[in-house]
Amino acid sequence: MDDRGQLVKVLIKVYEDKEFQRPAKISPNPISLPVNPESLTKNYKVDVTADQGHGSQGTNSDFKKTPPKELKLDFIFDGTNTIQGYKYNDGKQPVKDQIDIFLAAVYNMNGSIHKPHFLQVLWGSDFNFKCVLTNLDLNYTLFKPNGDPLRVKASATFVEYLSQRERVAREGKKSPDLTHTRQIKAGDRLDNMTHDIYNKTKYVTQIARVNGLSSFRKITPGKELIFPPLDKTST
Repeated sequence: MDDRGQLVKVLIKVYEDKEFQRPAKISPNPISLPVNPESLTKNYKVDVTADQGHGSQGTNSDFKKTPPKELKLDFIFDGTNTIQGYKYNDGKQPVKDQIDIFLAAVYNMNGSIHKPHFLQVLWGSDFNFKCVLTNLDLNYTLFKPNGDPLRVKASATFVEYLSQRERVAREGKKSPDLTHTRQIKAGDRLDNMTHDIYNKTKYVTQIARVNGLSSFRKITPGKELIFPPLDKTST
Protein backbone atom coordinates (compact mmCIF):
# COMPACT_ATOMS: atom_id res chain seq x y z
CA MET A 1 0.00 0.00 0.00
CA ASP A 2 1.13 3.57 -0.65
CA ASP A 3 0.67 6.54 1.70
CA ARG A 4 -2.94 6.88 0.54
CA GLY A 5 -3.75 3.23 1.16
CA GLN A 6 -3.71 2.40 -2.56
CA LEU A 7 -2.36 -0.96 -3.72
CA VAL A 8 1.02 -0.50 -5.41
CA LYS A 9 1.53 -2.87 -8.33
CA VAL A 10 4.74 -4.14 -9.85
CA LEU A 11 5.74 -2.00 -12.84
CA ILE A 12 8.09 -2.99 -15.64
CA LYS A 13 9.64 -0.10 -17.56
CA VAL A 14 10.90 -1.05 -21.01
CA TYR A 15 13.99 0.46 -22.66
CA GLU A 16 15.85 0.20 -25.95
CA ASP A 17 19.32 1.01 -24.61
CA LYS A 18 21.62 -0.51 -21.99
CA GLU A 19 21.94 2.87 -20.25
CA PHE A 20 18.16 2.82 -19.56
CA GLN A 21 17.67 6.25 -21.10
CA ARG A 22 15.49 5.54 -24.19
CA PRO A 23 12.02 4.15 -23.39
CA ALA A 24 10.87 1.57 -25.92
CA LYS A 25 8.22 2.70 -28.39
CA ILE A 26 5.61 0.19 -27.28
CA SER A 27 2.22 0.73 -25.67
CA PRO A 28 1.70 0.56 -22.80
CA ASN A 29 5.10 1.44 -21.32
CA PRO A 30 5.53 0.82 -18.47
CA ILE A 31 3.41 -2.27 -18.08
CA SER A 32 2.00 -3.35 -14.74
CA LEU A 33 1.49 -6.90 -13.60
CA PRO A 34 -2.24 -7.67 -13.36
CA VAL A 35 -1.82 -8.90 -9.79
CA ASN A 36 1.22 -8.64 -7.59
CA PRO A 37 3.48 -11.70 -7.50
CA GLU A 38 2.59 -14.75 -5.50
CA SER A 39 6.29 -14.86 -4.68
CA LEU A 40 9.43 -12.84 -5.37
CA THR A 41 12.90 -14.33 -5.07
CA LYS A 42 16.26 -12.56 -5.38
CA ASN A 43 19.19 -14.87 -5.90
CA TYR A 44 22.79 -14.00 -4.97
CA LYS A 45 25.74 -16.22 -5.87
CA VAL A 46 29.48 -16.24 -5.26
CA ASP A 47 31.67 -18.37 -7.52
CA VAL A 48 34.75 -19.87 -5.87
CA THR A 49 37.34 -22.37 -7.02
CA ALA A 50 36.93 -25.91 -5.77
CA ASP A 51 40.27 -27.35 -6.91
CA GLN A 52 41.59 -30.02 -4.62
CA GLY A 53 44.85 -31.89 -4.69
CA HIS A 54 44.99 -35.70 -4.72
CA GLY A 55 44.96 -37.23 -1.27
CA SER A 56 43.77 -34.06 0.45
CA GLN A 57 40.67 -33.27 2.44
CA GLY A 58 38.82 -30.03 1.91
CA THR A 59 40.06 -27.13 -0.18
CA ASN A 60 41.09 -23.52 0.11
CA SER A 61 38.31 -21.87 -1.87
CA ASP A 62 39.46 -18.79 -3.75
CA PHE A 63 37.07 -16.10 -4.93
CA LYS A 64 36.45 -16.07 -8.71
CA LYS A 65 33.52 -13.71 -9.29
CA THR A 66 30.01 -12.78 -8.25
CA PRO A 67 27.55 -13.66 -11.05
CA PRO A 68 24.72 -11.20 -11.77
CA LYS A 69 21.81 -11.25 -9.36
CA GLU A 70 18.64 -13.04 -10.44
CA LEU A 71 15.04 -12.07 -9.80
CA LYS A 72 12.20 -14.60 -9.99
CA LEU A 73 8.56 -13.53 -10.11
CA ASP A 74 5.55 -15.87 -9.95
CA PHE A 75 2.17 -14.37 -10.86
CA ILE A 76 -0.98 -15.12 -12.88
CA PHE A 77 -2.86 -13.93 -15.92
CA ASP A 78 -6.59 -14.32 -15.34
CA GLY A 79 -9.75 -14.02 -17.41
CA THR A 80 -12.36 -15.44 -15.05
CA ASN A 81 -13.50 -12.05 -13.66
CA THR A 82 -13.45 -13.61 -10.18
CA ILE A 83 -10.42 -11.74 -8.76
CA GLN A 84 -11.48 -8.49 -7.12
CA GLY A 85 -9.76 -5.45 -8.60
CA TYR A 86 -8.08 -7.45 -11.36
CA LYS A 87 -7.23 -5.19 -14.30
CA TYR A 88 -4.40 -5.50 -16.76
CA ASN A 89 -3.00 -2.11 -17.78
CA ASP A 90 -6.38 -0.44 -17.13
CA GLY A 91 -8.22 -2.82 -19.43
CA LYS A 92 -10.03 -6.15 -19.43
CA GLN A 93 -8.24 -7.93 -22.24
CA PRO A 94 -8.61 -11.69 -22.72
CA VAL A 95 -5.79 -13.75 -21.27
CA LYS A 96 -4.23 -14.29 -24.70
CA ASP A 97 -4.01 -10.52 -25.25
CA GLN A 98 -2.63 -10.00 -21.76
CA ILE A 99 0.20 -12.44 -22.50
CA ASP A 100 0.88 -10.84 -25.90
CA ILE A 101 1.33 -7.44 -24.19
CA PHE A 102 3.73 -8.98 -21.68
CA LEU A 103 5.74 -10.82 -24.35
CA ALA A 104 6.04 -7.69 -26.49
CA ALA A 105 7.61 -5.91 -23.55
CA VAL A 106 9.95 -8.50 -22.07
CA TYR A 107 10.55 -11.25 -24.66
CA ASN A 108 10.03 -10.29 -28.31
CA MET A 109 13.04 -9.02 -30.25
CA ASN A 110 13.09 -5.31 -30.99
CA GLY A 111 14.10 -4.94 -34.65
CA SER A 112 15.84 -1.63 -33.97
CA ILE A 113 18.30 -3.09 -31.46
CA HIS A 114 18.24 -6.74 -32.66
CA LYS A 115 17.54 -8.09 -29.19
CA PRO A 116 14.79 -8.09 -26.54
CA HIS A 117 14.32 -4.98 -24.43
CA PHE A 118 16.22 -3.87 -21.36
CA LEU A 119 13.90 -3.83 -18.35
CA GLN A 120 13.51 -2.05 -15.05
CA VAL A 121 11.31 -3.83 -12.50
CA LEU A 122 9.87 -1.47 -9.89
CA TRP A 123 7.77 -2.15 -6.82
CA GLY A 124 7.07 0.67 -4.41
CA SER A 125 9.79 3.15 -3.50
CA ASP A 126 12.54 0.70 -2.53
CA PHE A 127 12.61 -2.04 -5.17
CA ASN A 128 14.42 -1.18 -8.42
CA PHE A 129 15.97 -3.96 -10.52
CA LYS A 130 17.56 -3.29 -13.93
CA CYS A 131 17.59 -6.49 -15.90
CA VAL A 132 16.82 -8.61 -18.95
CA LEU A 133 14.54 -11.63 -19.15
CA THR A 134 16.30 -15.00 -19.17
CA ASN A 135 13.42 -17.45 -18.72
CA LEU A 136 9.63 -17.48 -18.83
CA ASP A 137 7.41 -20.46 -18.04
CA LEU A 138 3.67 -20.21 -18.79
CA ASN A 139 1.52 -22.90 -17.20
CA TYR A 140 -2.02 -22.95 -18.68
CA THR A 141 -4.35 -24.19 -15.93
CA LEU A 142 -7.90 -23.19 -16.93
CA PHE A 143 -9.68 -23.00 -20.30
CA LYS A 144 -12.95 -21.90 -21.86
CA PRO A 145 -15.05 -24.58 -23.60
CA ASN A 146 -13.61 -23.41 -26.95
CA GLY A 147 -10.03 -23.90 -25.70
CA ASP A 148 -9.15 -20.24 -25.04
CA PRO A 149 -7.09 -19.85 -21.86
CA LEU A 150 -8.78 -18.47 -18.77
CA ARG A 151 -5.90 -18.64 -16.31
CA VAL A 152 -2.16 -18.92 -16.80
CA LYS A 153 0.48 -19.15 -14.11
CA ALA A 154 3.65 -17.31 -15.11
CA SER A 155 7.12 -17.79 -13.68
CA ALA A 156 9.64 -15.24 -14.98
CA THR A 157 13.37 -15.08 -14.29
CA PHE A 158 15.35 -11.89 -14.87
CA VAL A 159 19.11 -11.39 -14.62
CA GLU A 160 20.53 -8.08 -13.44
CA TYR A 161 21.99 -5.90 -16.18
CA LEU A 162 24.48 -3.14 -15.41
CA SER A 163 26.16 -0.90 -17.95
CA GLN A 164 29.94 -1.02 -17.85
CA ARG A 165 30.07 2.45 -16.30
CA GLU A 166 27.65 1.54 -13.51
CA ARG A 167 29.35 -1.81 -12.87
CA VAL A 168 32.78 -0.20 -12.52
CA ALA A 169 31.36 2.50 -10.24
CA ARG A 170 29.71 -0.10 -7.98
CA GLU A 171 32.85 -2.22 -7.77
CA GLY A 172 34.99 0.78 -6.90
CA LYS A 173 38.15 -1.04 -7.91
CA LYS A 174 41.39 0.95 -8.09
CA SER A 175 43.85 -1.62 -9.36
CA PRO A 176 45.65 -0.75 -12.66
CA ASP A 177 45.34 -4.43 -13.61
CA LEU A 178 41.59 -4.01 -14.12
CA THR A 179 39.57 -2.25 -16.81
CA HIS A 180 38.29 1.21 -15.84
CA THR A 181 35.97 3.62 -17.61
CA ARG A 182 36.03 7.37 -17.14
CA GLN A 183 33.89 10.14 -18.61
CA ILE A 184 35.86 13.20 -19.67
CA LYS A 185 35.01 16.43 -17.85
CA ALA A 186 35.94 19.94 -18.88
CA GLY A 187 39.57 20.58 -18.01
CA ASP A 188 40.57 16.90 -17.96
CA ARG A 189 43.86 15.88 -19.57
CA LEU A 190 44.56 12.38 -20.81
CA ASP A 191 48.06 12.30 -19.31
CA ASN A 192 46.69 13.21 -15.88
CA MET A 193 43.87 10.64 -16.15
CA THR A 194 46.41 8.00 -17.16
CA HIS A 195 48.60 8.86 -14.18
CA ASP A 196 45.65 8.62 -11.79
CA ILE A 197 45.06 4.99 -12.79
CA TYR A 198 48.52 3.66 -13.65
CA ASN A 199 50.65 5.98 -11.49
CA LYS A 200 52.62 6.81 -14.65
CA THR A 201 51.98 9.01 -17.66
CA LYS A 202 54.12 7.05 -20.10
CA TYR A 203 51.15 4.85 -21.09
CA VAL A 204 49.19 7.80 -22.45
CA THR A 205 49.97 6.84 -26.07
CA GLN A 206 48.59 3.32 -25.54
CA ILE A 207 45.43 4.74 -23.96
CA ALA A 208 44.94 7.10 -26.91
CA ARG A 209 45.35 4.16 -29.30
CA VAL A 210 42.90 1.96 -27.37
CA ASN A 211 40.26 4.70 -27.51
CA GLY A 212 40.85 5.57 -31.18
CA LEU A 213 42.15 9.06 -30.44
CA SER A 214 44.30 10.77 -33.06
CA SER A 215 45.97 12.87 -30.38
CA PHE A 216 46.09 12.52 -26.61
CA ARG A 217 46.06 16.32 -26.32
CA LYS A 218 42.57 16.62 -27.82
CA ILE A 219 39.87 14.94 -25.77
CA THR A 220 36.20 15.89 -25.83
CA PRO A 221 34.20 16.46 -22.61
CA GLY A 222 31.40 13.92 -22.29
CA LYS A 223 33.23 11.16 -24.16
CA GLU A 224 33.74 7.91 -22.24
CA LEU A 225 37.27 6.47 -22.23
CA ILE A 226 38.42 2.95 -21.44
CA PHE A 227 41.56 2.30 -19.39
CA PRO A 228 42.31 -1.43 -19.71
CA PRO A 229 45.17 -3.52 -18.27
CA LEU A 230 48.23 -2.59 -20.34
CA ASP A 231 51.31 -4.22 -21.77
CA LYS A 232 53.88 -2.73 -19.41
CA THR A 233 56.72 -3.64 -21.77
CA SER A 234 55.36 -1.26 -24.42
CA THR A 235 55.17 2.53 -24.40
